[in-house]
Amino acid sequence: MTVNKQAERSASTRAKLIRAARALFARRGYADVPTAEIVRRAGVTRGALYHQFPAKEDLFLAVYEQVEQELTGHVAAQLGEEADGPFAALRDGIRIFLEACRAPEVQRIVLIDGPSVLGWERWREVAERYGLGLIEAVVAGAIEAGEIAPLPVATLAHLLMGALDEAALLVVRDPSGTDAVASTLERLLDGLRLAPGE
Repeated sequence: MTVNKQAERSASTRAKLIRAARALFARRGYADVPTAEIVRRAGVTRGALYHQFPAKEDLFLAVYEQVEQELTGHVAAQLGEEADGPFAALRDGIRIFLEACRAPEVQRIVLIDGPSVLGWERWREVAERYGLGLIEAVVAGAIEAGEIAPLPVATLAHLLMGALDEAALLVVRDPSGTDAVASTLERLLDGLRLAPGE
């Protein structure tokens, strides 16, 4: 077997495992899904699982990264279509993100199992790798446009990300409160906005 064929087969096996685990983790949660069921659903051997992912937690990490990447991509795409300036993008981004967090898959994998399976630091590291860059770009654009006070971009982005994470957890506990949570965050953002001529 050539190196290319072997790499293709390995990538295919990895993708099957991630797809199977993602569906199962989203529906039942990490703790309630045995690796034997993942292997069966993916149509691969147990050896193939452990070759790709030495531990179940490693497979969960791959699933979590995929969901986090898609979530960030979804928010970025929506902002590209809807936003009317950087400050509007910040405000719109809140609602887009919180609405996306209502999806059962995002709730279970990103917000419930993510921190408990990976630990807070590792969970946060992945979230920052995807979402923080988007927040920093929008914050920098709003500062450059003179729409918000000239504050340190990285600091403000981290604070906003923390607020968004907490808001998402509130939405998980009470989805009916999404509008109230979004409105409260928007009011916080309004406090950063510069009046014309400031």
